[in-house]
Amino acid sequence: MAEIELKTAPADFRFPTTNQTRHCFTRYIEFHRCLTAKGEESGECERFAKYYRALCPGEWVERWNEQRENGTFPGPL
Repeated sequence: MAEIELKTAPADFRFPTTNQTRHCFTRYIEFHRCLTAKGEESGECERFAKYYRALCPGEWVERWNEQRENGTFPGPL
């Protein structure tokens, strides 16, 4: 049986408190900015995807994806 290695987003000193809400939102935005800059086929953005998926609740991500599709996302993409 293959050994599974679990990882989460590395410590980011821009977010020193235990509330990781802003960290989650920033990583989500970084991922989508990377996709815009490098294209969907680029594997360089995958680390940002791993980070926001580890930090953000699934319900938030679903809502943000819907908002992006509708053009109502509140963040700077």
